[in-house]
Amino acid sequence: MKIDHISLLVTSLETSMPYYECLLPQLGFVETKPQVWTDGEGFFFQFLQAHPDTRPYERYGAGMNHLGFGATSAEQVMQIRQTMHDAGFDVPAMQNLGGSLALFMKDADGIRFEITYYAPGAAVVD
Repeated sequence: MKIDHISLLVTSLETSMPYYECLLPQLGFVETKPQVWTDGEGFFFQFLQAHPDTRPYERYGAGMNHLGFGATSAEQVMQIRQTMHDAGFDVPAMQNLGGSLALFMKDADGIRFEITYYAPGAAVVD
């Protein structure tokens, strides 16, 4: 059994979708219908409008912390950062993790994405 989809609820589809429309194609995803993206290998992201009067996840509280994607090279991480920056999104500095290169970004609701090139032999999670 494998994970087949993640549903992300955002405060505003109108505000959030430009971010994902810029990021997801760089990660190999294509939009199959409005707010549904796939990697073509059976995994989907679905974006939904959050219901009014609901609370977002709090930092370090229970809930999802971030979504991590492994890049094929350090150059790919740098290119994704540059493309997101050029599109007008806030992107922080890269983190050098002992030969691995990581980029952590947030969407308009604070949902965090990690894009990392792992140096040979580096653990994905530790």
